Amino acid sequence: MTFFDEDRPKKPASHEIGSDLSALSVEDLAERIALLQGEIRRLEKERQKKAAGRRAADSLFRS
Repeated sequence: MTFFDEDRPKKPASHEIGSDLSALSVEDLAERIALLQGEIRRLEKERQKKAAGRRAADSLFRS
């Protein structure tokens, strides 16, 4: 690391909703998009698991 690297702002490891995007490069934006798409996939999987559990419970109690 050089002396000048210490003056550069640190990139956040995650994305904060509503944060200022004007200082980000095209590559930084692409990385954040990929990060958020991965998080959306993770959330969708969890939602599907919970919906399946709810359907199973509903069918059990309807019998």
